[in-house]
Amino acid sequence: MAQIKVKYLGELRTEAEHLKSQKKFITDAPTDNNGKGEAFSPTDTVCAALASCMITIMGIVAQRENIDIKGLSADITKLMSQSPRKIAEIQINFTMPSEVKLTDKQKEVLKRSAHTCPVALSLDPSVKQTVTFNF
Repeated sequence: MAQIKVKYLGELRTEAEHLKSQKKFITDAPTDNNGKGEAFSPTDTVCAALASCMITIMGIVAQRENIDIKGLSADITKLMSQSPRKIAEIQINFTMPSEVKLTDKQKEVLKRSAHTCPVALSLDPSVKQTVTFNF
């Protein structure tokens, strides 16, 4: 049974729908690839999925370990190669709010857990994942 439906809307734009929740999002081709760049590109969604997955796994571990990570954020930079056109590197910079105080052991547990997320493990090894933790 399908979990996601993607429909082409024309003009290099798609609409993806999560069938269970009926939540939708739009993707647009980027301006450097004939698009309007008015929404996430498909490769942007891959980068966002990686950071979201890492935060989710850190959240699961934080719940189990009774660590408060509310407000943890990620800034993402995507670097593309041109031939072939693909994601060459995803740079993720995680920042914990200054009011969240973690022990060195908690920091290490969270860092290790981030790298075990399913998206990180699913990406081809040729996609460089550069991850920085500011906490």
